Amino acid sequence: MSGYVPDRRDLRGFVPDPAADPEAGPAGAGRYGRNRFSKWDGTQSVADLAGDEIMDALADDLMAEGDLATALRRLMERGWSSDDPTRPEMAGLQDLLRRLRDRRREALERYGLGDVLKEIREELEAILGIERRGVQRRLDEGSAPPPDGGSATGPEAGQEPEAGQEPEAGQGPEAAQGPAAAPRPEPAGRAAEAPASSAEPPAPDEGLRRMLREMASRHLERLDALPEDVGGRIRGLQEYEFLEPEARDRFQALVEKLQKQVLDQYVRGMSDALKGMTPEQLAAQREMVRDLNRLLQERLQGGDPDASDFLARHGRFFPGARNLDDVIEQLADRMAAMQSLLRSMSAEQRAELAAMVDALLRDDRLRWDLAQLAGTLDALLPGGLGERFRFRGEESLGLEGALDQVGRLGRMDALEEQLGSIEQPGDLGRIDREQVRDLLGEDATRDLAALDRLAEQLEKAGYLERHGDRLQLTPRGSRRIGQKVLDDLFARLRRDAFGDHAIDRAGAGGERTETTKRLEWGDPFHLDLRATISNALTRPENAPAPAGGRARGDPLRLRPEDFEVFRTEETARTATVLLVDMSRSMLLRGCFVAAKKVAVALDALIRTQYPRDHLTVIGFAYYAREIRAGALAELSWHGHEYGTNLQHGLMLARRILARQRGANREIVVITDGEPTAHFEDGQVEFSYPPTRRTIQETLREVARCTKEGITINTFMLERSRALAEFVAHLTRLNRGRAFYASPERLGEYVLVDWVGQRTAHRH
Repeated sequence: MSGYVPDRRDLRGFVPDPAADPEAGPAGAGRYGRNRFSKWDGTQSVADLAGDEIMDALADDLMAEGDLATALRRLMERGWSSDDPTRPEMAGLQDLLRRLRDRRREALERYGLGDVLKEIREELEAILGIERRGVQRRLDEGSAPPPDGGSATGPEAGQEPEAGQEPEAGQGPEAAQGPAAAPRPEPAGRAAEAPASSAEPPAPDEGLRRMLREMASRHLERLDALPEDVGGRIRGLQEYEFLEPEARDRFQALVEKLQKQVLDQYVRGMSDALKGMTPEQLAAQREMVRDLNRLLQERLQGGDPDASDFLARHGRFFPGARNLDDVIEQLADRMAAMQSLLRSMSAEQRAELAAMVDALLRDDRLRWDLAQLAGTLDALLPGGLGERFRFRGEESLGLEGALDQVGRLGRMDALEEQLGSIEQPGDLGRIDREQVRDLLGEDATRDLAALDRLAEQLEKAGYLERHGDRLQLTPRGSRRIGQKVLDDLFARLRRDAFGDHAIDRAGAGGERTETTKRLEWGDPFHLDLRATISNALTRPENAPAPAGGRARGDPLRLRPEDFEVFRTEETARTATVLLVDMSRSMLLRGCFVAAKKVAVALDALIRTQYPRDHLTVIGFAYYAREIRAGALAELSWHGHEYGTNLQHGLMLARRILARQRGANREIVVITDGEPTAHFEDGQVEFSYPPTRRTIQETLREVARCTKEGITINTFMLERSRALAEFVAHLTRLNRGRAFYASPERLGEYVLVDWVGQRTAHRH
């Protein structure tokens, strides 16, 4: 296996093969504690994706859409892959659709409809050949003179004469005596009893030969008069009395086969029902088709007909149908293949096939009723009945193969429509797994099952919870999304981008340092185990004995003074309010998702690294509102809101920070435009371009924040002159700082500045 590189698409890595080692245990470990690996052949089982892997794959879509159902659908559409060849891949719906379209294209490029009825035409020629040879033999036997002046042989030498005929010469009982039998003596004077004139009736053997010749001639004439088209020949042979049993049997088998192929495309079991049907039974069959046609006509005109009486009388033709919709579905499934084949053929081919179908029905009224049924169903179904397929290959298809391929292509189209309509994991249950296995193979069935387990795995991992038919993020799921966004932002920064966080004094709270101290009352229990054990070993009762040291298994006695803990840095506590512009322009300029990622990443950073700090997120547009931390991942833009009411956002932020005493308080503003709305007399005043009054009221709120010691740092996502002038006024009043950042780099700018400012705030 040296030098072998697995192909993820075909091998999906290597998996343990317990059969390769007879002494392997349940985990595949052999006698020497090793696994043996075999090439992926599609039969081995591999572990499903872990819940955290699925959540990481969901993160970007959830950030962009703000909707869990949409993010899940996007993940199902694109699937999942890893750079690690030992991890299982999960093909998405798009990959399944691509495979389905490839199979469809391959079939159309491989097969052709050059002469669909060629095999039937050849079989009819073979049947006619057998019959002609048999008729010609009879004609020859009837025309040949009797040997040695005797009588001619009958239609079949050595056979019994047909019913109603006298035995011919050489076929009587004496003929059975064989060649060695003595000839029967003739009466004396027999020759003198010959007819005296030609007017006398012919001898019996001559009459039989003449009748045989006439019958054979009539059959040949009828065979010669048969039309060249398949339908005409079938109709003519159905009324023809075969002389050759082999030809008759082969023709009957051909007709039954064609009826099975063609008539059952209309109604299941019709070919069997028509077999040997009496005129009364045929009338009942026509009645069924007409009743069904009436129901469809009523539905076509907008009615809602009750099909219970129809199913009570004719339900055997539609097994499992409970209502008219079920009947229509079964009809469409059956008739679509024939209609698609007709639409895919040339005009001449259609005419020849239609003539053959007419010949197989053998009843003009039933033929008309079925044609009307097909027309009504075509008008009733959206998009019509059947589809034209453009076969362009060189491998010619016969009728059976053409119907099979057209039906298969129709099922592919139906499966493609089903796969394209998937909205959520629960919709995958509507997909027929057997249909997928038949059209795409076993691999596709496994991939579909893996997609079906997505939501279940996330629920088991505690990332999602179900409320009725809806799935929602749990707090754990929100934290996982935030951590993924934060990790992505950190990955784009240099390791030292955040600088040092330490302050001058050591204290009880904050981050752990590398120095240690003896444990004192009130210290965080950041235990240094090595130093603690070392302290215990230096005490006399734990010291090694002079005669060979401590015995193995002797207990090590610890005392409170032995415990050594890491020192911690005292860090400044920070309270931050993040103001996120959610106005219409933020979405149009592609800034909203970037701002949302900042909120999610900052929340994750504070929760994991600075749990004593406080963060509140406020979104502002026409008005401002607080957004709880658990809802950040699913935060979506409200497209009907206009305005940039920064005044209201600053007002809410000031009130929240007023409750955070003893902390460094700051407001981080992310916006792409100057204020265009403000509150006045309890009402929102909106104007674009902004009025002087809006700017003044917003700056008045900035002044209130400044008076209360709140720092405002602004991140601009637009370089407009109006925004730059407004932010310049803001920073002069507040002495905060302003930055311009592109949406792609916004997260890095905000995180670096926030951590840097936090480090600068020291006791």
